[in-house]
Amino acid sequence: MEEKILTAETTAVKPDYTSEIIGIIRGSDAPRVIMNKLEDYHSSDIADVLSVLSIQERKKFYRVCSTDLLADIFEYPEESDAGAYLNEMDIRKAAQIVSKLDTDTAVEILKCIDKEKRTLIIDMLSADIKKEIQLIASFDEDEIGSRMTTNCIIIKEGMTVKQAMNELVRQAEENDNISTLFVVDDDNELCGAVDLKDLITARSGKPLEELIAASFPYVYATEQTAECIEKLKDYSETIVPVLDDSNKLLGVITSQNIIEAVDDEMGEDYARLAGLTAEEDLNETVLQSMKKRIPWLLVLLGLGILVSAVVGAFEKVVAQLTLIMAFQSLILDMAGNVGTQSLAVTIRVLTDENLTFAQKCRLVSKEMRVGLGNGALLGVLSFLLIGLYIMVFKHKAAGFAFAVSGCIGVSLLLAMLISGAVGTLIPLFFKRIKIDPAVASGPLITTVNDLVAVVAYYGMSWILLLNVLHLK
Repeated sequence: MEEKILTAETTAVKPDYTSEIIGIIRGSDAPRVIMNKLEDYHSSDIADVLSVLSIQERKKFYRVCSTDLLADIFEYPEESDAGAYLNEMDIRKAAQIVSKLDTDTAVEILKCIDKEKRTLIIDMLSADIKKEIQLIASFDEDEIGSRMTTNCIIIKEGMTVKQAMNELVRQAEENDNISTLFVVDDDNELCGAVDLKDLITARSGKPLEELIAASFPYVYATEQTAECIEKLKDYSETIVPVLDDSNKLLGVITSQNIIEAVDDEMGEDYARLAGLTAEEDLNETVLQSMKKRIPWLLVLLGLGILVSAVVGAFEKVVAQLTLIMAFQSLILDMAGNVGTQSLAVTIRVLTDENLTFAQKCRLVSKEMRVGLGNGALLGVLSFLLIGLYIMVFKHKAAGFAFAVSGCIGVSLLLAMLISGAVGTLIPLFFKRIKIDPAVASGPLITTVNDLVAVVAYYGMSWILLLNVLHLK
């Protein structure tokens, strides 16, 4: 009994921050008291509460909070939600918050605001911030420049360590990404980077050039996000410079930006693999979701009708050997699984843009050999197990039972061999014609492999069982 009591007492209970924060906002304390209490909570926890509050309660909250705290809070909600919150508040306060946000976050949120209000907010920003926002907004969504921020420390080459420290202190008032300092020349071309720790521990009169890492990784603003992720994944840097085509420093990509980019890329690929034209969310209407799903479904419907037509063409085979219908799903499922596995491997390999023709041929050959090996193993198992099943449970003669199971084993081997090739060749074809290979979606591969499996299974049944062995 004592042990149970001790366990209960020592178990950590997570505080109910949501109720506490709502209670503070709905309370009747003076604005300064409310503000002081809210500062004890993490901005992420406060951001989670905003959707629970009524519009009037949120407007009270906007008036009570400082712009610094609101700017921290607005880094956490979805851009669409943050845009809705900005729409609710006074135009001047909205402009003040936007001016304190990371530039990339500000750009995304401004896209979600009414055009009229967006124009007014941008007009109220300082010339420098307006220029930064327009710069980031000028890049396409798929380009890494659209995700960069100007929140970084930039110093000139030729400085001493002491001068660099003074410049760091001056810029740190407005920029909090200070772990790495970027060094540029008089034309703003990137010279390299300096680690904050190295700068702090260096002697004050030491030339800055001795601390500069000239081989620091960088990306170009017009590069595709997916390509940049592959380039940066081998580095452990928390911040990476972004350059224009003249090698001038435009901004930086932070580790948070990279994580968000990876999450978005995975979400898009997952949507395509599911046969969707774009990602969906909970706020979409039924009609919007239907529009995204229907294009691929129409394609798959056509392929499904073709599969059914092929099955119909083997109607005489099914009529004479009805037992083989029981094992159709086995062949179809295994063929679909092999194709999906090959698709996943191929998409992963195709992230390397420098694959040669010979390497692609080796990939197709390997996947076919894997399909052949697995098909042979599973075919033998199917031959034995299904043969015994037909003998014992269907009360058929051994010759008949193992003739049918042998046909199933051969069909399985053939279907898995061809499915491995199909699952590799389709994404290679898509890549060749400059379409994202993830478009070669799981449902498409599965349906094509259904067609392959049906032809293989019923074709082998017609040849081996009816024409060679003359079974009925």
